[in-house]
Amino acid sequence: MEIFNENIQYENPFLCMKIFEANRTSTSRNPLGHWHYHKEMEILAILDGEIELHVEDEYFTLTAGDVLIIGSSQLHRDRIMSATSRYYVFQFDMSYYIEPSVMPYYKLFMEPDFPLSRLNYIFRENADARQLIQDAVRVIHEESQEKADGYELAVSLQIKKIMLHLLRSDSRKLLNHPNSAELIRLKPVLDYIDANIEHKIQVEDASRVVNVSYYYFVKYFKKVLGMSFLEYVNFKKIKMAERYLLTKDMSIAEVGEAIGMPNMAHFYKLFKKFNDCSPNEYRKKMQEWRK
Repeated sequence: MEIFNENIQYENPFLCMKIFEANRTSTSRNPLGHWHYHKEMEILAILDGEIELHVEDEYFTLTAGDVLIIGSSQLHRDRIMSATSRYYVFQFDMSYYIEPSVMPYYKLFMEPDFPLSRLNYIFRENADARQLIQDAVRVIHEESQEKADGYELAVSLQIKKIMLHLLRSDSRKLLNHPNSAELIRLKPVLDYIDANIEHKIQVEDASRVVNVSYYYFVKYFKKVLGMSFLEYVNFKKIKMAERYLLTKDMSIAEVGEAIGMPNMAHFYKLFKKFNDCSPNEYRKKMQEWRK
């Protein structure tokens, strides 16, 4: 079986997404396409025609008005079933949109052991949710085509709207919804990390902030946020580095120092893990887009 990793080329590096309207025609012999996957989450919104989708071990037949979610790195392939088919393809890196206000829901959408395609039951059972997601995708496509001032903000808002609709429409509670009391208990730790982002942040110090043992804190943090304490700290540091690279006249070494990562080899390795490029490449790419 041939499987390939699709490399999605973003149309705007500030958004880490790609959206387009596909128009495809069936042939007398129209076999299923090749299995493929990509790190981006994908949403299909069908406008006309009929499409057959295989997502890992699930099978879907989609017609006009239908919506389908394919999670990050999920294997999928398709086949056009009608004479012509027209649909939106929206691919985006969900991790890019996990900012502080969304962080409590990180593990709901980024959990590697939970295939997001399991949420497609929502669209079979909830016509309102199906229409809301399709409307959001349509608005994202329109904004991306027109590129009016502030369209990046409009796209980001629609993506958060999609996340909110999925969260609130999950009647089966397949998503592991966070407990608000648990999140509130961790708030002093999250504030401590923000206040000390330029320093080396130790687990022992963070556990003392909430007055619990090291071992209990490590397990509790992972349970509540869906990522380890170190993963969260690194995530915050790299996000701060991105901000410095775009807004301040600082060398790469100075940026590393400013986020508490003076070891350049370590800084470069982590930055590339989050952005698939070096800090220099990231700054250059963003500056070229702004011109």
